[in-house]
Amino acid sequence: MKRFSGFLIKEFLHILRDTRTMLILFLIPIFQILIFGYAIKNEVKDAKLGIIDMSNDNVTKEITARLDAAVDFDVAEKYFSYEEAEAGFRANKIKAVVVFPENFANDLGKYGSVDVQILLDASDPNLANLINSYVNIILTKYAAENNPNSLKTIINIEPRMWFNENLHSAYMFVPGTMALILMLITALMSSISIAKEKETGTMEILLVSPLKPIQIILGKLSPYAVLSIVNVISILLIGNLVFDVPVNGSWAFLLLVSFLFIMLALSLGLMVSTVAKNQQTAMFISVLGLMLPTILLSGFIFPIENMPVILQYLSYIVPAKYFLIIIKSIMLKGLGLSYVLNEVLILIGIIIGLIAMSVFKFKVRLE
Repeated sequence: MKRFSGFLIKEFLHILRDTRTMLILFLIPIFQILIFGYAIKNEVKDAKLGIIDMSNDNVTKEITARLDAAVDFDVAEKYFSYEEAEAGFRANKIKAVVVFPENFANDLGKYGSVDVQILLDASDPNLANLINSYVNIILTKYAAENNPNSLKTIINIEPRMWFNENLHSAYMFVPGTMALILMLITALMSSISIAKEKETGTMEILLVSPLKPIQIILGKLSPYAVLSIVNVISILLIGNLVFDVPVNGSWAFLLLVSFLFIMLALSLGLMVSTVAKNQQTAMFISVLGLMLPTILLSGFIFPIENMPVILQYLSYIVPAKYFLIIIKSIMLKGLGLSYVLNEVLILIGIIIGLIAMSVFKFKVRLE
């Protein structure tokens, strides 16, 4: 029994002295519960609304004020035509547009019912359904509180889905899965590959060879770049042929942007490999610092607008967020470079910064 007790104490001490094991045991669960607790929300908060008010009477103004005052919505734009509203959707300024017809107050008082149209950006079908339900609740409550002539007042909501009329969930998951797979193959696998060379001692052999550091880096990363391009084409073809996910924009531009994201993911993997001393550390950093943010903070599954402010700010440093905006704009909205230029420039800037830091560290230090 004393031998077993001694062995047990030794194992406890071994674990407690291992910083990496302690981080895995305690930091990851805490991080996950905080992120999942704040990020996973099934309600809408501060969704950007547009208004087309063809009546412009006191009733429509009061309803607009109620929508704006609700925690769920922020009336961000007022339009005068459907063309202006469509431009707002394409520029990602709004998530929905409430359309009040002419003579709204008069028809509501005279007939006791009136139709209101709501246009929804259904590129995120879950968010579109939530917004539609919330607008229904607010307008139904207003109608119940304002019954002219003691008659039952009815405001009929007519939803119209844009960019995904049938609310196919594949329209959301195919682009998100592509970002996740590219991050997995390129960043995670490339960082582990280089860390393995350092851990086994073969990196020193490569460094004393006639190859320059930049050639070693390109040699290690190029296979993952090629495999990732094959994956991109496979995902797009399966999404288009099996799940009917359209590519309304340019295929060439879509592939170019995908290659840009591959370069970014490779740069992240290279950066991780310069910090990690072994494969275990590289995997830990990649999973915690790259995979989880890609899933939770990119807008892939959960709308960023619903998250606490601090997580919304953190999402600005998640590259997958910008990639998803770009490919959804190309695939579902048929947009070109002019609409997503800011996002493309952000990705290019991140790539340049990561490569510069990684090459410098790779040259001056090998631990």
